[in-house]
Amino acid sequence: METKQWYMEYKIHKNRPGLLGDIASLMGMLEINILTINGVEDRTRGMLLQTNDDEKIELMGKMLKKVDNITVSALRAPRLVDILAVRHGRYIERDSDDRKTFRFTRDELGLLVDFLGEICKKEGNQVIGLRGMPRVGKTESIIAGSVCAKKRWTFVSSTLLRQTVRSQMSDDEMNPQNVFIIDGIVSTMRSNEKHHMLLREIMAMPSTKVIEHPDIFIRESEYTYDTFNVIIELRNSPDEEITYETFTNFEHDKF
Repeated sequence: METKQWYMEYKIHKNRPGLLGDIASLMGMLEINILTINGVEDRTRGMLLQTNDDEKIELMGKMLKKVDNITVSALRAPRLVDILAVRHGRYIERDSDDRKTFRFTRDELGLLVDFLGEICKKEGNQVIGLRGMPRVGKTESIIAGSVCAKKRWTFVSSTLLRQTVRSQMSDDEMNPQNVFIIDGIVSTMRSNEKHHMLLREIMAMPSTKVIEHPDIFIRESEYTYDTFNVIIELRNSPDEEITYETFTNFEHDKF
């Protein structure tokens, strides 16, 4: 049978001595390997497991229901958020109504870069929207995520150093394995028809595109919210409001 990975999470009601050892011993007897283990949030532990027998996972889940000191809260095939939770010891905040929206603050840049890197590793079309106020670290996070994914990044439009609006690219730059960085304000409000033609070609490619200011990009182009696979919000603090009026009405190269 094929070897598979599983994510298990359990809440600890009484952290008695030897609790983890008892759980690990049970897994050992069932020949379930523990790949990674970490505390996740308060009194919660997450594990990445591996086995070639799904019935052993089902049996373990039933047995752990009889353990009074813990409650198993998740036992499933691992999602990206599960893998990162075990790796970093904390869950990414996710919008309760819009499940494709993930929220980060500036002190979580390491987690954000790891998240972006894992998405950029995926093959095929990936469209990521990145919301955030000026100078919060959007472009730098995208570049760092590309490095984590071992992929080359290409600016289609940007204001990182100066306003960049590309109208053509070399064959090497148009490699679908590259990560294309697009400033949604520059591409839709500060560009020309040649840039729009290049943009349409890139958007049709089976590649990763990261679009800063996705709301303006949607408002000013033919693309819709459904175009995006993931929306990321990056704030300086959890209560910071992301607005566009303060900087779409000025010369954008100041930001």
